[in-house]
Amino acid sequence: MVSRVEQHHSQILKGVLDMCVLASIVEEPIYGYALIQKLEERGLAVPSEASVYLVLKRLTERGRIEHELVESDSGPARKVYSATDLGRDVLYAWEADWDAVRSGVDAVLSGARGAKGEP
Repeated sequence: MVSRVEQHHSQILKGVLDMCVLASIVEEPIYGYALIQKLEERGLAVPSEASVYLVLKRLTERGRIEHELVESDSGPARKVYSATDLGRDVLYAWEADWDAVRSGVDAVLSGARGAKGEP
């Protein structure tokens, strides 16, 4: 059974997963499984591999990323995802939104911590 903390974490992640996936692809072209590993190495607990592949599909359908098949030394060809110009522009807009949201949330949480006597 999923705990309330895990459910809350999952809800927060749903709101930012598209942005984090797109940011990782803007950083460098990457294939799906390596993308999941990269997100997890950076501390983002991905709810499931399927959720990342759904984001990749959605971003592709909306023209924010594209992919090409690249031969692999260790098995079948892989889809390597890269950002489009539209994807880069969208990411910059999302980053500005995120900065505003994070600032507001931080201010609210800071007030709550102050009410409890915490720094």
